[in-house]
Amino acid sequence: MATDAVLKDQEFIDPERQRILEGDARFNRLGWKRLTVLSIVEAIALGSLGLPSAFASLGMVAGLILTVALGFIAIYAGYNIGQTKLKYPQVGHYADVGQLLFGKWGSKIFIGCFVTLLIFVIGSHCLTGAIAFQTITESNVCALVFSISSAAILLFLAVPPFFAEIAILGYIDFASIIIAIGATMIATGIRYSSGSTIPDPDIIPWSAWPKAGLTFSGAIVATNNIVFAYSFAGCLPSFMDEMHTPEDYIKTLWWMGGIQIVVYSLTGSIIYAFVGQGVQSPALLSAGPLMSRVVFGIALPVIFISGSINTTVVCRYIHGKFYRDSMIRYINSKKGWASWLGLVFIVTLLAWVIAEAIPIFSELLSIISALFVSGLSFYLPPVMWYLLLREGAWYEKKNLKPAIFNAVVFIVGMIIFGCGTYASIAELITKFQYGSVGKPFTCS
Repeated sequence: MATDAVLKDQEFIDPERQRILEGDARFNRLGWKRLTVLSIVEAIALGSLGLPSAFASLGMVAGLILTVALGFIAIYAGYNIGQTKLKYPQVGHYADVGQLLFGKWGSKIFIGCFVTLLIFVIGSHCLTGAIAFQTITESNVCALVFSISSAAILLFLAVPPFFAEIAILGYIDFASIIIAIGATMIATGIRYSSGSTIPDPDIIPWSAWPKAGLTFSGAIVATNNIVFAYSFAGCLPSFMDEMHTPEDYIKTLWWMGGIQIVVYSLTGSIIYAFVGQGVQSPALLSAGPLMSRVVFGIALPVIFISGSINTTVVCRYIHGKFYRDSMIRYINSKKGWASWLGLVFIVTLLAWVIAEAIPIFSELLSIISALFVSGLSFYLPPVMWYLLLREGAWYEKKNLKPAIFNAVVFIVGMIIFGCGTYASIAELITKFQYGSVGKPFTCS
């Protein structure tokens, strides 16, 4: 007995064993309430800023219908992803599902989509940060300076590698976006009541129906801006992997989804109603010259904190895979921190390159939605149900209803992918041809 006690004591004080215990403890202390805050922060960010312009293209009726319908579809798809994570605990990140579904090649494809999606999203935050700095300062400084500064802030905020620690910043982030959106609504409402909102009296303030002359590509790009607002599913397994009670994700899913639908519906409809078809993207630019500077200042936390969360997710995946069998994976040693910081730098650099290469907010969100969100948040979760979660034949009585629901979600996702990819590229080419955007990697 005495010998056993000594061995236990030796094991307890062993430095390597201690670091393992500490690492495991730090990676498993996320509760559903903090996860809700973290998910809301990750979800309600840039997506809400593109909604009023989407409503301006699609009209109030179609805008509201699509916002609510796509929200519930995303919640249902998220439920399938969470159930897959619970049934297969070895799934640490979304990319791991590829191995279960399609083997070796599926794993490679999922890894590519998962990593590329998050790097593109980080790039959209980098672009928005640069727009914010330009709007706030109203200076003639080279645009690259603001772009690089935006990337540097994203890099700095992504240094903490643990979601439980980042979640604390979520309260600031959530307050930031709510106040910024609220201030934009008030400012546009005041301008509307004073008659100064619409610069051209021939422009209809707002319409229940799609705007005149709306092209197929324009309609799809607008729809994809709504799709992007519900792109939270890609991070869900990563967040669940750090929960002490993963089954509680359902509470988070409903709270987050419900808040998203309400906030998005109000943001899109109210700002569009006040500003009309002259609404800009991001929506904060529509608050007027002075108020745009104010609201962008308020929105800086959500722009950078939300963006850094995506950096943490993708870096955690890459770092965990690369150092799967090494103590370095715990990021609690010099080598661990050195490898982590180097990875964060590389990912942020790639995101900055994307932000410079596609310097148009709406089109960048649309491309992200078409290529990646369509799969991760829409047409792949139904495949998980059919191949991994379903028990028995799909036409059995107990499976018939979910089989139909999942088939509908799959079709919606494939439409977003096919039509969205074509429309996004077509719109981007058109704008570059007509010179309506600045050249990449320049001061313009």
